[in-house]
Amino acid sequence: MTVTSKRTDGRVLSLDVLRGLIMLLLCAESCAVYVALSKLQPVQPFAGMVNQFFHHPWHGLRFWDLVQPAFMFMAGAAMYISYSRKLAKGISWSSNFRHVLWRSAKLFICGVALHCAYQGELVWELWNVLTQLAFTTVVAYLIIKAPFVWQLLFSIALLLVTELLYRMVLVPGFDQPFVESHNFGSYMDTLLMGKINSDGWVAINAVPTAAHTIWGVLTGKLLVSARPAEFKIRLLMISGVLALLAGFSLDLAGVTPIIKRISTSSFVLASGGWVLLMQAFIYWLVDVKQNVKYAWFFSVMGMNAIFIYLFFETVGMQWVNGTVHIFTGGLLQTFFDTPSTVAALISALAALALEWGLCYWLYKQKIFFKL
Repeated sequence: MTVTSKRTDGRVLSLDVLRGLIMLLLCAESCAVYVALSKLQPVQPFAGMVNQFFHHPWHGLRFWDLVQPAFMFMAGAAMYISYSRKLAKGISWSSNFRHVLWRSAKLFICGVALHCAYQGELVWELWNVLTQLAFTTVVAYLIIKAPFVWQLLFSIALLLVTELLYRMVLVPGFDQPFVESHNFGSYMDTLLMGKINSDGWVAINAVPTAAHTIWGVLTGKLLVSARPAEFKIRLLMISGVLALLAGFSLDLAGVTPIIKRISTSSFVLASGGWVLLMQAFIYWLVDVKQNVKYAWFFSVMGMNAIFIYLFFETVGMQWVNGTVHIFTGGLLQTFFDTPSTVAALISALAALALEWGLCYWLYKQKIFFKL
């Protein structure tokens, strides 16, 4: 089966592929594929490679730290393409804004509900990516009509505001800007939720990471424009390199450390730079070079991104993973004395295949869930 690379209804296949890749990686995490790989205790350099699929504990940057920025980025790109299609149909900005607000409200509710599912009780927690995406989506849409330079400057202003808040609002006990649980973000969590995240995450990450969604909007606008493909790739690559240089320069100079858990400005820039380069490469590979034979493998998950995210974060982790293990790794252990670490990996991969298969079935039936 192949998927055409031609844009239909304003779609850009490379965006679907990147979104699908992100969801596949997230699904693999929820199925415990990376945990199972780490328990195999691989030797170097494979141990280092596996380690890249776990968040950095604090100061530093790993591959897995790029997944959430890419998620926010792709949401912005998809929003612009949807917005441009509606404009072509005569739907006004204000009419569509009501839809954006309602969708953001549903994202927020789903994000809060997921934390309740995690805890097994009613809780008020705002650390889930969906609650933050609800905020960044509204911010990005409010300025979606503004000129390119204005939107870019606004995104940089969000990073500067965050820097100032962390450095200047020094409440006793929360007066160390870049120290876990003793920073402005943790202080805001005590006000918003009356608690601090034990792993250092903060809810106001939504402010600086709104830059990722805005950059996604700008990228979506670029990719559906009539500009030559060479120009699009060049602009994405230059922007990505500049963002990387800015982010790592701030970190290496000791100005602002790269910390994903509180989304420092250096982290937003560095991670955004990598995402822009990834988008440039996939756009070149899929939309320009027409390597679309296997694009469907990723697109089937990208087309139902929110659905599969909610599925593997609830039903998947609470029921599918354990049930699949009984009939895969569990059987292998019982009848073939397979080592537990190997059985766990087989079970995780089987659960991943099952959840991908669910998306494939939905794709074939042309069933696409939207919030």
